[in-house]
Amino acid sequence: MKLRNIAIIAHVDHGKTTLVDSLLFQSGTLRANQRVAERALDSGDLERERGITILSKCTSVAWRDLRINIVDTPGHADFGAEVERILSMVDGVLVLVDAAEGPMPQTKFVTAKALGLGLRPIVVINKVDRPDARPWQAHEEVFDLFSALDADEAQLDFPVLFASAKQGWADLEPDGPRKDLTPLFEIVARHVPPPEAEPDAPFAMLVTTLEADPFLGRVLTGRIHSGAIRANTKIRALDRAGEIIEETRVTKLLAFRGLKRSAIEEAHAGDIVALAGFERASVADTLADPSVTRAMAAEPVDPPTLAVSFLANDSPLAGTEGSRLTSREIRARLRREAESNIAIRVTEKDGEDSFEVAGRGELQLGVLIETMRREGFELCIGRPRVLQRTDPESGRILEPIEEVQIDVDEEFTGAVVEGIAKRRGELMDMRPSGGGRTRLLFHAPSRGLIGYNGELLTATRGSAVMNRIYHCYQPHKGDIAGRRTGVLISNGEGKSVAFALWNLEERGPMFIGASEPVYGGMVIGQHTRGSDLIVNPLKTKQLTNIRAAGSDEAVRLTTPRRMSLEQAIAYIDSDELVEVTPKSVRIRKRLLDPHARKRAARAEAEAAD
Repeated sequence: MKLRNIAIIAHVDHGKTTLVDSLLFQSGTLRANQRVAERALDSGDLERERGITILSKCTSVAWRDLRINIVDTPGHADFGAEVERILSMVDGVLVLVDAAEGPMPQTKFVTAKALGLGLRPIVVINKVDRPDARPWQAHEEVFDLFSALDADEAQLDFPVLFASAKQGWADLEPDGPRKDLTPLFEIVARHVPPPEAEPDAPFAMLVTTLEADPFLGRVLTGRIHSGAIRANTKIRALDRAGEIIEETRVTKLLAFRGLKRSAIEEAHAGDIVALAGFERASVADTLADPSVTRAMAAEPVDPPTLAVSFLANDSPLAGTEGSRLTSREIRARLRREAESNIAIRVTEKDGEDSFEVAGRGELQLGVLIETMRREGFELCIGRPRVLQRTDPESGRILEPIEEVQIDVDEEFTGAVVEGIAKRRGELMDMRPSGGGRTRLLFHAPSRGLIGYNGELLTATRGSAVMNRIYHCYQPHKGDIAGRRTGVLISNGEGKSVAFALWNLEERGPMFIGASEPVYGGMVIGQHTRGSDLIVNPLKTKQLTNIRAAGSDEAVRLTTPRRMSLEQAIAYIDSDELVEVTPKSVRIRKRLLDPHARKRAARAEAEAAD
């Protein structure tokens, strides 16, 4: 059977996972009456809730005499390490573009990686059935994008299809017969080359993804570069320098067939397979026959730009909601994450029970924290810190700069430009995007964008859509104003009282409601002034015999301001932490004792002088 390996790359929510679902059904891989979850490849709870792909998935479709290995990759730049590794396994890419929105920042990010590897794209203009679709204009924008990314002549001479993944059709023209996806299958068979492989050379394979299976142990996935492999064969693992990591037998050989990973006896050069049996081999290592001594080249990965501190929860409420509390358990979990996710870097702080986790952005780190809390962990998370560099020639401090694209209603353009300017961002381009909306392009420092999304939605009444990708390192842009307000801090431990919160509302908005557990040092609200204020949320109403008009008013509390995990992490100051448990997200002071906080503030002020 002929073989093709392709990846589908696109911006978030442009329909790539839905397209894979339609390909599975129309190829007969899934029966028409078979019950399967919508967006079958987005199998994780977080992926379904957020509507994004976080981890790459592999599936296989048999069509006529062709077997197509299809990889569904993340569209968000925070998970770009997944994209880079996957593209090294495939021979062609489908670039999926929304007919209304056109190519977006993540389209640019992933397409640049694919073109740099020399892959020839097939462009699919999706969602042509949308009432605001503009397919030919989107096609021109894709051509302009490829040209700007220095595509060669062969890459610029790309085939294009117009499709609706949801309705399950693709055609050479936007107003074609709209029957099925046969034109897409035919173009893949004709345009994507068969895998380049050396069938007669010794077995060699580069590991691109790793996962832990409760029954099989470490499962390593990649494309076979040369030779063939059978189950129970003895092979070795080499690191990037060519040093031997371990030698072992392949206990299980797995291939992707439809949505299932099936055990097979033998696999040949060019196929994408998964191997079990290794204990130490990891991503970017080479698995090979014992006669092979040179490791395969692995793709470089963009550097992490953001870091947060992970600490064991030491609040008075520790252990009341979670089951995994110790720094030893947190260390083991983070090391396991760093093994399978090469975009994550974990370092242990000397003399402290804390770990610094560096990643590509707020979303990636937020997903890791959310995953850990669902696994039963209790954590304390510090304020995000941008990773800066020193220029070896000039000695200047360099910081990561991001390319920010914001689509917004025309009436709010001024508010967006002003908001980004306060965060040291520069306006690079401004153009109308149709329908009374404007597309703004900025270059802004990563540290200035921490927590900006909430402010943006408030300033634009929820009409703005922001997309960000890493651009480059540039000289430090100067100071950026932080949070201007202080916080309300609880002075005692117990259950919050409605009467007390009612009286505190004039001091600022509350983060908690009545009858919620609080403790000394916990942040329960925002102060309207710039200083922190210690308050008593446990105060009850004094009982008296006096009955006068107005003395017994009903207590009506304003709805508290509830923060999501990402909002809380972006909100906190350097002396605060976010307490994350399986059931709650709380904000607290790093030092719970008020006297310790005063001593620390004095020491900081003296050090500054």
